[in-house]
Amino acid sequence: MRAEQFDVGKGEGPPPQRVKALVAEAALRLDRRQPQIARNMSDLIAREIRSLDVDRAFIDLLRASVDANTKTITHILINDIPIERLQPTTAAVEYALRLAQRDIPANSLVRAYNVGKDDFIGEIFPDVQALDCSAEDKFAVLQHMSSVVGRYIDWISQYVFEVYEKERERWISTQGNVRASLIHDVLGRRTVTAREFERETGYRLGGHHIGMIVWSTRTDPAPDELRMLAQVVSKMAVAARCSGPPLVTAVDRETAWVWLPFVARPSGLDMQEMQRIVGQARSCRASLGLSGAGVDGFRRTHDQAQAARRVVVTSGETTPVISFGDEGVAITSLLANDMESTSSWVAEVLGHLAVDNEQMRSLRETLRVFFLTGESYTDTAAIMKLHRNTVKYRIAKALEQGETVISSKRIDLAVALNVCHFLGPAVLTGSGGQ
Repeated sequence: MRAEQFDVGKGEGPPPQRVKALVAEAALRLDRRQPQIARNMSDLIAREIRSLDVDRAFIDLLRASVDANTKTITHILINDIPIERLQPTTAAVEYALRLAQRDIPANSLVRAYNVGKDDFIGEIFPDVQALDCSAEDKFAVLQHMSSVVGRYIDWISQYVFEVYEKERERWISTQGNVRASLIHDVLGRRTVTAREFERETGYRLGGHHIGMIVWSTRTDPAPDELRMLAQVVSKMAVAARCSGPPLVTAVDRETAWVWLPFVARPSGLDMQEMQRIVGQARSCRASLGLSGAGVDGFRRTHDQAQAARRVVVTSGETTPVISFGDEGVAITSLLANDMESTSSWVAEVLGHLAVDNEQMRSLRETLRVFFLTGESYTDTAAIMKLHRNTVKYRIAKALEQGETVISSKRIDLAVALNVCHFLGPAVLTGSGGQ
């Protein structure tokens, strides 16, 4: 696309210099609201385009891209910057690269920019309306600002689309494309014979599997990050006493999907040893599914590992390994699929207990453990290393937090407390008083 300057439209109307001055004035007002505009726009894009709502890390990168692009647009409007002087923001380019590495459709990226463009143009109206000038001047200002936004989006979306296409081609060609393609075909329920899969990958679909996701938590992954993850997987496979080498495929520069093979249903993994192995890597995390058999089990255990990972990235939990089979993880992973509804439900069930402060946190955790022990004061005290009278006091205080808690069913209370335990501030209602 040929670089061109954002010029004020020609023809009759207010003088160009006056329009530019009014555009800058409106854009300065817009710039003061930019952080909130970017946050709201990110939420809108994630809601409208579900394929982009992958996990917390991806949402954070989406927010960074939206923030950078909206800042750039406001600066263009304020300073009348020609497009040939612009450079794409690092966050926008990195987001396109990650989408390509995850095989998320390119049209999702283009749609995101179109949704953002429409939303941003809508945000311009109140700032133009607030200008102290004639209706004719406001129309010219709005027309100019809308044109600038549209042309910027055309330019940046074309640029990141090309980045996406090049990265997708490079990624497929460098990561064992036959293996990766077959795995995606099986997960996508496309026709793949077990014999063909085993011939190309060396892995038997007819056996038993435990799915696993391993990922790096480094903010700046090293070039050999995937090699580090592969070493962790090898150690875990040995500890799990697999019947053969694990099946591993990279999904981006810092994440790998894994299947551990077994001839018969495994009796259980030594989770303490798994925690030790992954913990030694420091910057590595892992999530596990339950064992499954055959092609359906291959898919299901992978979905479970993905669900368990979602709990970790949503909550910011730092435990090295989480399993879908860990107490409370399965139901929490389901509720984490709709955080807005889950947060509202938690507030309705827990009342003041859902407030995010230290006092309510200690009351929630005590009541949670109390339910887990079958409402035993003695066992709760032992697990939490508290005096029995302290436990009784906390339980009483917890149940005093409004009629909502008292009237809630025990099962709802237990589930809501479990969700708070795993997801923390993501489902709580605010800081409140101490």
